[in-house]
Amino acid sequence: MRYWLFKSEPSTWSWDDQVAKGDAGEEWDGVRNYQARNFMREMKLGDRGFFYHSQKDREIVGIVEVCAEAHPDSTTDDDRWECVDIKAVKPLKTGVTLGQIKADGRFDEMALVKSSRLSVQPVTAQEWAMICDMGGL
Repeated sequence: MRYWLFKSEPSTWSWDDQVAKGDAGEEWDGVRNYQARNFMREMKLGDRGFFYHSQKDREIVGIVEVCAEAHPDSTTDDDRWECVDIKAVKPLKTGVTLGQIKADGRFDEMALVKSSRLSVQPVTAQEWAMICDMGGL
């Protein structure tokens, strides 16, 4: 299993919106960055990801699971763009903020710290375990 981070502005698509989709999940659509698209092409069923509220909140709030591998993004007719479907698994007991992550030197090489604008990014197994611990899981 691999680990990922999915970023969304809560005013556009929030953790609560994701949870409301249930086990069917929802397309992680609208991504128009080649690197982020390529990461989604690498994802496999059952891979886990952090759900991150960007903009104002800037915190990891929950865990999602890939429930459909890369397929054409339904929001465009341009066949260059693909997406995966994700479903909510569980919320973190305590959100983990970007400030906490940046203040902890163990995360200096994390994509969230180094490439903060990328909407879909990999997370190492070590980063995953440390953030789950910080989030009370």
